[in-house]
Amino acid sequence: MASWLPETLFEIVGQGPAPSKDYYQLLVTRSQVIFRWWKISLRSEYRSTKPGETKETHEAFLENSHLQVQVALIFGARILDYVSNLCEGKVDFLEWLSDDLLLNILSYLDLEDIARLSQTSRRFAKLCTSDKLWEQIVQSACDHITPDMRALAQDMGWRQMFFTNKLQLQRHLRKRIQQQGSQRSSEL
Repeated sequence: MASWLPETLFEIVGQGPAPSKDYYQLLVTRSQVIFRWWKISLRSEYRSTKPGETKETHEAFLENSHLQVQVALIFGARILDYVSNLCEGKVDFLEWLSDDLLLNILSYLDLEDIARLSQTSRRFAKLCTSDKLWEQIVQSACDHITPDMRALAQDMGWRQMFFTNKLQLQRHLRKRIQQQGSQRSSEL
């Protein structure tokens, strides 16, 4: 199953903790963990320092506590945990699915599940509040969507439209139709 994963599983760059100005890159491929650094210093003894690189297999990275400490200091404990999980073969396959496919899957969930899922990550928060998802939900809940309803949804957002009660929607639609009628009469 992992064969359809891209060659690069994870990549992050960052600057070392203050007062350091050094830059670091951590790259996890299917077979290796690559740690690169660039020393930035005004001190004359470090000016000629060349960039460095360490390459480890996944197994060697899991045994290299010194490299793990460096990763945790520079990128944080959460990144170290994530990289360790990748090296152990624990890949989050949902992360590799396209947004369109995930939106299609989300459209089948209950509203409570969508609310819970939106709290799990930034990506799911963005997807669970996206207009594309709520348009699909409104279309599945309604028999027919008129052009006026579609235009109103463009103005107020599909999510807001879904949670607005029927009387308020009818009032918004009437107001919109009246505005369009007054615009047309002023153009004549």
